[in-house]
Amino acid sequence: MDGEAGTTVAERSTAAVDVADNSGDEPLTAKADQSTADGVAKNRERDTEDVEAQGSGGTESPGKTSPPELHSGHKLARRYRLEECVTRLDGFSSWRAVDEKLRRAVGVHLLPADHSRARSVLAAARSSALLGDPRFVQVLDAVEENDLVYVVHEWLPDATELTTLLASGPLEVYDASQMVSQISSAMAAAHREGLAHLRLNPNAVLRTSSGQWRIRGLAVNAALRGINSETPQRTDTEAIGALLYAALTQRWPYESDAYGLSGLPKDIGLIAPDQVRAGVHRGLSELSMRALANDGATASRHETPCTTPEELVKAIAEMPRIRPPEPTFAAPPDYQRTTYQQGTYGRPSAHPGATQPVPAPPPPLQTRTGKALKWAVSALLIAALGLGSWQLADALMEQGNKSDDTGNTKTTDGDDKNSTAPKPVKTLSIENASEFVAKGDAQHPGDVSKTYDGNSSTYWKTSTFLQGPPLEPYKPGVGIVYDLGSAQELSGAGIGLRYSGNHTTAKLYASDSLTPSSLDSMKEIGSVTTNGTTATVKVTKSVKTRYVLVWLTAVPYSAADPTAYSDEGYKQAITDVKFTG
Repeated sequence: MDGEAGTTVAERSTAAVDVADNSGDEPLTAKADQSTADGVAKNRERDTEDVEAQGSGGTESPGKTSPPELHSGHKLARRYRLEECVTRLDGFSSWRAVDEKLRRAVGVHLLPADHSRARSVLAAARSSALLGDPRFVQVLDAVEENDLVYVVHEWLPDATELTTLLASGPLEVYDASQMVSQISSAMAAAHREGLAHLRLNPNAVLRTSSGQWRIRGLAVNAALRGINSETPQRTDTEAIGALLYAALTQRWPYESDAYGLSGLPKDIGLIAPDQVRAGVHRGLSELSMRALANDGATASRHETPCTTPEELVKAIAEMPRIRPPEPTFAAPPDYQRTTYQQGTYGRPSAHPGATQPVPAPPPPLQTRTGKALKWAVSALLIAALGLGSWQLADALMEQGNKSDDTGNTKTTDGDDKNSTAPKPVKTLSIENASEFVAKGDAQHPGDVSKTYDGNSSTYWKTSTFLQGPPLEPYKPGVGIVYDLGSAQELSGAGIGLRYSGNHTTAKLYASDSLTPSSLDSMKEIGSVTTNGTTATVKVTKSVKTRYVLVWLTAVPYSAADPTAYSDEGYKQAITDVKFTG
């Protein structure tokens, strides 16, 4: 490719222009984006693409080259460590990774250098990086190295997809207006620089924790998918209209279901949002119809269609301002009167002739007779407790004397095999460990030793899943096989966990090797479910084994954990494991 690996994006900008000019394709204005998990994907098991529900762009046939077979822990340029595969599709893969130089999470798209789209992906990434608009997820690097092309971009652990926001219902009017306003102005700025999106869908629109809306994958994912259009501005404008329509109605404005949203009923055509759901803001409803109008036809009460993001920005500016909702304050608790306020001290004197409120009768047992009765009952209770304690102590002393007499007349042999004295509990040492994978990809095999290094701040963690707590159907479970050095009598295990919540299920299996062939080849010997950060598993039957599998089948929901480069979702991490025998 044009430029050596390791150079900056800015240094390769001239080469990007050459690629666009010499490729024989349309300029990058005709390129667009398709969401492929740029920064907020939470589960590598999830396919980030919904069905094709929005037609206006062409798609090239995928390249014949298979995606590179990489694994967690692989490093690119001795800097970007791959952590979790988010997508593997159409000859490329997308990963969550760690920039070890700057100590931050990043996203990486990977494809073979001989892929039919490799040159267009590099050109799109470099052109997108030059835009530098903070309303877009930023491209940080674009490199060809060792027969690989990879694009590094921002990772936003605090951002939420519009798909996720709409899962619980339509947006509030103010939120919907802010979304369409910010997205429209951002896309208008991109088109002025010759960049288009073409796959602007709910997966590609993110809301940050500060309430700002951002667009991910400008140009890059379109190049990955081979998407183009002869009318890129019209296509992006219609996509913004579809986003607004979905935000107002929680429905997708086409017949096909997509992005977790139900499509419109068949054979009735496109109907305005305020006809789909009651209470929809009329101005925003008309705006979405003006953007969704095809070939100049519109159902938005004969308003002029908007065919470019710039026209959409002007139409939004002409609308009456939509004010944010009034902040709500919790009502203060009722004032509790203290005992010194029961009298008249500090009270304002009543005005002459004013009607005085009738004082409420005292609560039960507040009279003199009631107080005396309470003291009498209390004295009786104290006496009964004292008598009962004395009788209990006397009974225990008699039982102790009997046992002493029995001990004096019975001789015991220290080697008596029938002795019932409990055996002392000892902690078993761990010699080695290995992650066990029953289905799919490994979690973090390089971190298993951190679960028995004596340091509770280190850990082995699972991937983050969208659904839970049970890991099925994604996986039957995840876990680690431990080597105790030799066959040991096992009585239980103590497991330290990083995340609390409902719920974690941990099981113990006896294995015949450090790398068992399957879960069916092992014997379950204990199980526990907990909502805390510790799990104590007791072995139900006495067993002697050298290898023990700690197996997690359910994990709790937890918020984003930036220090662990972990997004919100269902996940768990093991900090310590100790076996007892």
